[in-house]
Amino acid sequence: MKTAKPIFAPDTTPLTVAVLVLADTNALSLAAAVDPMRAANRRAGQALFSWRYYSATGGTVPLTAGFGIETAPITDRIDADILMVVAGFRLMEQATPALLARLRRLAPRLRAMIGIDGGPWFLALAGLLDRRAATVHWEDLESFADRFLAIDVRQDRYVISGPFVTTGGAAPCLDMMLELIRARGGAELALRVAGAFLYEPVHAATVPQQAVSAARLARGDPALGQAIALMEAAIEDPVPVAAIAQRVGLSQRRLEMLFAERLGTSPGRFFRDLRLDEARRMITDTRLPLGEIAFRAGFSGQVAFARAFRARFGMTASALRRPAEARQ
Repeated sequence: MKTAKPIFAPDTTPLTVAVLVLADTNALSLAAAVDPMRAANRRAGQALFSWRYYSATGGTVPLTAGFGIETAPITDRIDADILMVVAGFRLMEQATPALLARLRRLAPRLRAMIGIDGGPWFLALAGLLDRRAATVHWEDLESFADRFLAIDVRQDRYVISGPFVTTGGAAPCLDMMLELIRARGGAELALRVAGAFLYEPVHAATVPQQAVSAARLARGDPALGQAIALMEAAIEDPVPVAAIAQRVGLSQRRLEMLFAERLGTSPGRFFRDLRLDEARRMITDTRLPLGEIAFRAGFSGQVAFARAFRARFGMTASALRRPAEARQ
């Protein structure tokens, strides 16, 4: 990396940003990276940021929302202070040796590299995050940690480790961008940008990513939020609902009433669906054997897993795996 002033420091000098967009990127994650820069420029009355979109080969890059982004082909000589890598799906397919080699060549010429959503995978596969702290979207945390033993993988919303920054999905990216704006332009500017999005910047970098949005709905009822957090932490080794109720200081009946009132389901069904949703993600996003996936989703045998999976999704796990394998 360039021996230059860190980007998270007071400085009104404009930053030039190259945004590397991978196919099937989540449009919201891309917007969370780019739109705060636009809003900061507008509210500051000057160009604090400039950016340009790139891809491996140039042309139109399709996003998951159904529209595309026009890009220039990335080269070893892009004019930028920062490279943001924004990705969502089909990560291994797009992490070609040529692209990873290009990222390694670019690193010494940049002030910082930022991986967003699935973007940290590309930095890690290029060997750029070894012996550093990093995070990734919560769905990938376990597989990311298993794959990259030389990385200090954290559940944080975003991680700043020297000139390398990694974030979870869209909301953690927005938190990180607001912190970048605050560090460079001051708290008032960051608050004005957050206000433009009607967003309350209350999440510190080290706040753990939460798997289920229902956990946020449960803020008004701490016991419900604690119960969901316990379930999220026990996907692989599920505990009985009665034990969860005891841990949060409620009777099992009261916990069941809370789930019914706030989430429209029972705690047992919610927990099982949480585990099945994680199994479905592993089927589509990893190459783990189905038996291993059943185990990681907290099922003691494949028969019970197969029955529950089909009941929830209307298809077998092997049928879902076939299209995923064809894409990889």
